[in-house]
Order: sequence, then structure tokens, then C-alpha cells
Amino acid sequence: MFSFIKGFTDCFSGFGLILQSGVKRFVIIPLIINISLFASAMYFFSNQIDTWIHHFLPGWLNWLEWLIMPLFYITMLLIIFYTFTLIANLIASPFNSFLASRVEANLTGVKPVDLSTDKIIKLIGRTLASEIRKIFYSIKWMIPLFILSFIPVINIISPFAWGLFAAWFFALEYSDYPLGNRGQLFDEVKQYNRENRMRALGLGTGIFVLTSIPFINFIAMPVAVAAATRMTVKTAQSRKQPLPGNTSHG
Repeated sequence: MFSFIKGFTDCFSGFGLILQSGVKRFVIIPLIINISLFASAMYFFSNQIDTWIHHFLPGWLNWLEWLIMPLFYITMLLIIFYTFTLIANLIASPFNSFLASRVEANLTGVKPVDLSTDKIIKLIGRTLASEIRKIFYSIKWMIPLFILSFIPVINIISPFAWGLFAAWFFALEYSDYPLGNRGQLFDEVKQYNRENRMRALGLGTGIFVLTSIPFINFIAMPVAVAAATRMTVKTAQSRKQPLPGNTSHG
């Protein structure tokens, strides 16, 4: 439980990290991308939610409407914001890698390596390929969760299932940037989070909270990248281990 709390507090430390010297300029593009897509998600959700509720709520369950309506509302909100988060991270992934590198440099005191054009192209290719892998990984879990969301009575648990999955996926999503900068592949990122499961879930839960708060969710992406970077640095330091790889980018 203590590790979960540490992960949760890691998340909110991201606010201070993105304001540090040399970091702010790497926040601008991910911030613009996140604002644009989350504003679109909020507009889409507000225009469609009533139609979905009336379409998917069976008439014979009207007597349970007081219970099902809030749960359905929360589930649809989770699905929409989770989907738009995937899109935002795909577009912003190269910029998030630069942001993670600069935050790590501030935390460790090790100056990030300046990139040549060839290295920038390789970094962009790696981050985009990693994002695509994460999308397929998420789809594998989203399909059964989506089906669960529309099974009467059983779908009462769907908001909790979606919340748990979102926390886990957010941990994978954002820790991939600092770990990927050190040459770690997605399978290794998953293994890292399994080894630090409770701290990762704490971090993911904190990110989930940020993405659920209107207007705060606009800045959630760069905050999450910075927070995940801090978590990877701190877990390595607590074990007195060197950070894996020697390929910082920035």
C-alpha cells in the first residue's frame, strides 16, 4: 500500500517538474495537442451521451435507471477519454520522449545527449512504433471490457474494471517514454511495471484522476510524462541500480 501511495504522489510531483529550467519549452507541443483533443472529446461526449443512454438502456430495466444511469455515464466517459488519450499520445509521442529526457536530466544531473537528424528520425520511428504496439495491447483488453459494459446487470462492475485497466495502461503508457529513451522495448516496459506493480498502479491512478478533472486534463499529458520519469529514476535509485541503457535523448 505504501508503494501505491508513493506512485500516486509521483504523479502530482509532475506539476513542479514541468516548470523547471530547460523543461518548459518541451511541454508546449504536447500541451497544445492535449488541449485540442480533450476539448474535442468533451464536445463529442456532451453531444452523444443522451442518445447512447436511451439506445442501450433496455426498457425492462427502467426501474433500475437511478443506479444504471450514473454507472453508464461514467463508463462512457471513461471509454471516450481513454480513446482520445490513445490518439493524443500517438501524435505527441516523439515530443514526450524529448520531455522525458529533459526531466530525467534535471533529476539525475546527467546532461542529455544532443541528437543529430538521423537520431531524431530513429527516435520518432521508435516512439511511433511503440505507441502502435500499446494501441494493439489496449484493444486486446478493451474489447472484453466494452462487451461487459453493455451486458445488463453485470455491467454494474464495468466502471471499476475500466478504472483499473486505465490505471494500469496509463502506467505503461507514460513510463514507456523514459524507459524507451534508454533503449527498453515495450515488453521490457511491461516487465518493469509488473516488478513495481503497486507503485505503477498508484501512478496510473493519479494520472486517471488528472484526466478526469475538466481543464486539469488539458495539462495531464506532460505532467504524466514528467511524473513517470521521476518514478523510473526513483525506483532505480532506491535499489541503488544504474538506470538501464545509456541512450538519453534530448
